[in-house]
Amino acid sequence: MLKSKTFVKKTRSGGVMKIVREHYLRDDIWCGSEACTICKQESTVLEKDACSDSTICPYPHYLIPDTNVVLHQIDVLEDPVIRNVIILQTVLQEVRHRSAPIYKRLKDIIHEKEKHFYTFTNEHHRDTFIEREPGESANDRNDRAIRTSADWYGQHLKTAGPDGLKVVLLTNDQGNKQKAEESGLLVHRFEEYIKSLIAHPELVDRLALSNDDKNEITSSKVLFPEHLPLSRIQAGIKAGSFLQGTFRASRDNYLEATVFIQGESEDGTEVLIQGLQNLNRAVHQDVVALQLLPRNQWVAPSSVVLQDEGAAKDDNGDEEDEGKVLISTAETARKPTGKVVGIIKRNWRPFCGMLNVSQIKESTRHLFTPADRRIPRIRIETRQASTLAGQRIMVAIDGWPKDSRYPNGHFVRSLGNAGEKDTEQEVLLLEHDVPHQAFSQAVLSYLPKMPWAITPEDMEKREDLRNLTVCSVDPPGCTDIDDALHCRELENGNLEVGVHIADVSHFIRPGNALDREAANRGTTVYLCGKRIDMVPELLSSNLCSLQSTVDRLAFSCIWEMTHEAEILKTRFTKSVINSKASLTYAEAQMRIDDTTKNDSITKNLRGLNKLAKILKRRRIEKGALTLSSLEVRFHMDSETHDPIDLQTKELQETNSMVEEFMLLANISVAQKIYDEFSECALLRKHPAPPPSNYDILMKAAKSKHVDIHTDSAKALADSLDVARVDGFPYFNTLLRILATRCMMQAVYFCSGMDSDFHHYGLASPIYTHFTSPIRRYADIIVHRLLAVAIGADSTYPDLMDKQKQSALCNNLNYRHKMAQYAQRSSVAFHTQLFFKNRGILNEEGFVLFVRKNAIIVLIPKFGLEGTVFFDSKDKTGPKLVFDEEGPTLMVEQHTFHIFDKVKVTISLDDTNIQHQKIRMSLIHPVIPGVSVSASDIEPQTKKPRLDH
Repeated sequence: MLKSKTFVKKTRSGGVMKIVREHYLRDDIWCGSEACTICKQESTVLEKDACSDSTICPYPHYLIPDTNVVLHQIDVLEDPVIRNVIILQTVLQEVRHRSAPIYKRLKDIIHEKEKHFYTFTNEHHRDTFIEREPGESANDRNDRAIRTSADWYGQHLKTAGPDGLKVVLLTNDQGNKQKAEESGLLVHRFEEYIKSLIAHPELVDRLALSNDDKNEITSSKVLFPEHLPLSRIQAGIKAGSFLQGTFRASRDNYLEATVFIQGESEDGTEVLIQGLQNLNRAVHQDVVALQLLPRNQWVAPSSVVLQDEGAAKDDNGDEEDEGKVLISTAETARKPTGKVVGIIKRNWRPFCGMLNVSQIKESTRHLFTPADRRIPRIRIETRQASTLAGQRIMVAIDGWPKDSRYPNGHFVRSLGNAGEKDTEQEVLLLEHDVPHQAFSQAVLSYLPKMPWAITPEDMEKREDLRNLTVCSVDPPGCTDIDDALHCRELENGNLEVGVHIADVSHFIRPGNALDREAANRGTTVYLCGKRIDMVPELLSSNLCSLQSTVDRLAFSCIWEMTHEAEILKTRFTKSVINSKASLTYAEAQMRIDDTTKNDSITKNLRGLNKLAKILKRRRIEKGALTLSSLEVRFHMDSETHDPIDLQTKELQETNSMVEEFMLLANISVAQKIYDEFSECALLRKHPAPPPSNYDILMKAAKSKHVDIHTDSAKALADSLDVARVDGFPYFNTLLRILATRCMMQAVYFCSGMDSDFHHYGLASPIYTHFTSPIRRYADIIVHRLLAVAIGADSTYPDLMDKQKQSALCNNLNYRHKMAQYAQRSSVAFHTQLFFKNRGILNEEGFVLFVRKNAIIVLIPKFGLEGTVFFDSKDKTGPKLVFDEEGPTLMVEQHTFHIFDKVKVTISLDDTNIQHQKIRMSLIHPVIPGVSVSASDIEPQTKKPRLDH
């Protein structure tokens, strides 16, 4: 049956075009029920005996949820208890338009056979399709379509199924419910239905609060300004009276945030928000509308470290909070300051954390404290508080009324006992949005069949380099070996150097499930003692890994060089190699240093090392930065996997050797793919920091009478090289650690969408990532571009689409940033385990930052930082005098400067399991009457590794 609709559309030239829309309707679409005797179905989804223990629906029944139920109650719908659900095409389409994450979760439920969720294409069924009536809103039309389908199912099953099988429409919309009742449909509010499942009381905790429930929970006192409606916000942004940006809450001060405004200048600008009223219920990562305050109300960022600690505040307690914002009046330090006037897009997700069980007896209302300090506490209703105490749980936010000090939310699930290694690892993966589920069957189906071997067809298209003395150099225990090297003398006296990279793109073809999964994951994540692979292990640790003594497919970048590392020729080829040795950095170093060794592998390494030193010197002369940071390595107990020793990593010459050739390969490939594809090359840039970023570095150097020049990367590199202080050998390292904090993040971008390609840190005009395709998806795309450029593979539309490349880069940048944060959290957790097992230690440290009420101390031996607070909860704390210009902090009679040497006692304070603290007590200098409070432990936040 064909329905057609004709309408006219004006063209740009002013003409009129007639458009006919055809919509085909069928009468043979299955209902999906096993009980049906009319539909001729090959397979069914909905069970015949769909029995239920619902007190309001004691008969067998199927459920039809409307769109809002799916959008707001997905946590409950995912529970194994909820089965035999009909998802209408109307609902599926609406969910897809309104929330991509929930649409994905719904699709995952539909694919679970044991859940018995059936998708019914009501929009193409002759008896359930309806036209939109004149004057009817799209929303009202969809509600009517849902009611029409529920009615059809009820009538259909009455005649086609066993007696008593019914269909229940679930909606929280009062108008929709009333119309359904008037039509004689069986309809219930979602909460009403879930509360009737008395055998499963735990489901009630997972209900998202409806507007009615929210009204019950909040007080009558208005604490926050009303959010403006979207229409006012859009008009204000257009007129320039409001700005739009991403809200970024402060980790250190819950009364402060910044909003990043794009487009105000080339790099964007940041507006400061201070105080609960001005923050106005925005949550970290929300897209908000804000209004700039008059210039005379602009303030400086607070230097106070301020946590929302202790027991729940009541809803009237915000005045005391407002008073805690310490406003700096220093004219130079003031920043553009504003207030949030509305929310454009909420970026809420389920949050991990712990329950603060209410002290009120029999209360079901409790506060949840998220693990991420940037997220406010969340008020939830639960009857399982005694069970959940001491567990890590997940909670979702439902809303934040203007008369509530905290947002309202609901319990999602428990993750396990706090403090247990597996639980904490799950928390940090969830909190940093690291995809870590097992690879699906759809993904695994695209892996090569075993046993696998290189075929004659493969050899025909590749250069056979198995005769070369190729070897790999990696950290100990590395199984995903991406890269290998060779160096040999040519007959003409020049040198041939090759970088051979695992040919992952041979195994992962564009657009299939394996490729889509790798693109979504973006990167392999390395935690302490665990690796979350970007691609399945068969590839990462076996078929792609360039292990020794086995033939492997590679993509090779080969240079002809002089002995002075001048490049004469560069070529790229798909190849087959056979690595002669898989060495660790230490093993390679020992071979180079052992004068008795003269085998081909050792000669190979010495040639590479000699050239690498020349390449490095030349890079540094051009202005490349060598910034220092401390990277921590744990030695694990082989049985318990607990850390038994903790030390900072020492870098060998061979680390630098491998690094230089990876950098050179990346630069060579970047130039080649840009020359071939100027609009769609995937490149990597490192923006120069804005001058204000260097303020802390300049102040720190000035405090020791040292000048730092920051006009260019070369000026910075040169001034860091000569920055020395007599009697303070560690000064230069500390200065370089501070310099890393001034840097911007390096990012992937599409060449056709940007004009600034420069890599500041490497002082290179162009750069990309080619050398690690096993662990980075960006490298796979670069391999595909290079393969097309040299005629070794064919192209495909997405590869040449700069919009799609740009969207891919955004995801890769996000995944890389999250992976970095997850890795740091893993180091922090294992550092805590180490101190838990060690007891109290006395160590030397250096003051890295000075705040209004604290100093941040770096302990070089362990590569960690701790914040030593000087203010106390009572009013009799020490006298503190903070000088912003220094910056210095006078505590009683002692003044602290950046880089001061201190001695501290370190121990673990685990009284708060969720936010365990390293307690640092000053041993030297001794300040009478000061008891020092606990500090958050944090591993070094920047890596010394170059961007290879």
